[in-house]
Amino acid sequence: MTDTIPSDDLFFAGTGLERAAAVQLTEDALVNSDDGELFLEYCQSENLVFDDGQLRTASFDVNQGFGLRSVCEETSAYAHSAELSRAALARAADTVRSIQSGTGSVSGEPPRTNISLYSADNPVQAMAFEDKVRLLQEVDQFTRNLDDRIRQVTVSMSGQWQAVDIVRPSGHTFSDRRPLIRFSVAVVTGQGEKRGSGSHGMGGRTGYADFVGPDSWQDAAREALRQSLVSLDAEDAPAGEMDVVLGPGWPGILLHEAIGHGLEGDFNRKKTSAFAGLMGKRVASPGVTIVDDGTLHDRRGSLSIDDEGTPAQKTTLIEDGILVGYMQDRMNARLMGESSTGNGRRQSYAHHPMPRMTNTVMMNGNDKPQDIISSVKSGLYAVSFGGGQVDITSGKFVFSCTEAYRIEDGKLGAPVKGATLIGNGPDALTRISMIGDDMQLDPGIGTCGKDGQGVPVGVGQPSVRLDRITVGGTAA
Repeated sequence: MTDTIPSDDLFFAGTGLERAAAVQLTEDALVNSDDGELFLEYCQSENLVFDDGQLRTASFDVNQGFGLRSVCEETSAYAHSAELSRAALARAADTVRSIQSGTGSVSGEPPRTNISLYSADNPVQAMAFEDKVRLLQEVDQFTRNLDDRIRQVTVSMSGQWQAVDIVRPSGHTFSDRRPLIRFSVAVVTGQGEKRGSGSHGMGGRTGYADFVGPDSWQDAAREALRQSLVSLDAEDAPAGEMDVVLGPGWPGILLHEAIGHGLEGDFNRKKTSAFAGLMGKRVASPGVTIVDDGTLHDRRGSLSIDDEGTPAQKTTLIEDGILVGYMQDRMNARLMGESSTGNGRRQSYAHHPMPRMTNTVMMNGNDKPQDIISSVKSGLYAVSFGGGQVDITSGKFVFSCTEAYRIEDGKLGAPVKGATLIGNGPDALTRISMIGDDMQLDPGIGTCGKDGQGVPVGVGQPSVRLDRITVGGTAA
């Protein structure tokens, strides 16, 4: 079913708040501000988890509310409420006026766009609940029959439909309707005392239909099993300084965390990023080009407009090893004498916007993936990563490998477990010596955290060789 609720009805019918009143209160509240907006949100979300042969979780939520922000110089006041009423908005307006000492000359309006990067259809409403449960049960039974070493199967699906209206001080409204889904299969295998685990997820800004066909979910089940069996047979990882090859696609999460956050405007304006003051300088090996692209159709991190109303862009951050750009929201861009790059994002109406990544990707090089592996005498091939920690100021990172293999004499060897990559983001960029021609995007599963806010993101990269990276291992 397609959600066709008109914007006025969605946010104003039956709420006691009229659009004209909302616009006037916003204009009055921000009259002495340098910038600001009224952010209106309505969101439906669901989550279903089928675990150990039973439906363990089935949730459905509806959230709505507003956030009103006033920006003066580098200070912002933010008030939000789940109550859509004139009285609630008037109270919020009184709150945000408390900081006003700006010029009263509001920053220019975001440019208009009629480009939509995804359908406005509501995935939560498009499939009956009973059909979702039957699908999860079918996936569970299929997966369990793949191998007699399977001990546990978890199948989950989640969907969201977020409607956003952004009212600017001029009275202009910028609107977006955002679908988001994710489907995943996780498998635990066992043999004797050994246990292995694997998972495969997929998703994007689209409907379930693109991912719940038998060909798609059966491939996901087989991939989760493959990973689990690799983990089951893995030996302890070696430790020390060695050459490391990163596989294509999801390993871009290391790029996202260790490098991407350091290229966000707020950290650089405050000079707390390891990249602060390096614009126009070489920060990576020749051939390294990194972009943040929010314009990719149906991708998890994409946005037709960001949460300040600015259209998404493809922003080049590093070009042939030279730092050429930062990701900007409106406030940090204004304070740095730049323009917003469409990276102003927030988790919900209860959160203020800040510069965040969308889909952060390292572009292709000219090397063949097999040539990259063949070039390594002894090292590690990292296919997938789990959790990690990064210090934005220093750039230091630690990442855990969830699937990795030894490289011996230019050939892939045994799978290993317990490997961690330890290094420094800016330093790692200079250790890239080969870049593959096999760039892939991740399957659509990433969520990025910053200052307590989570937003959906995408990553991607080709195969990459890093020279002499510290690897933490578990081998004696």
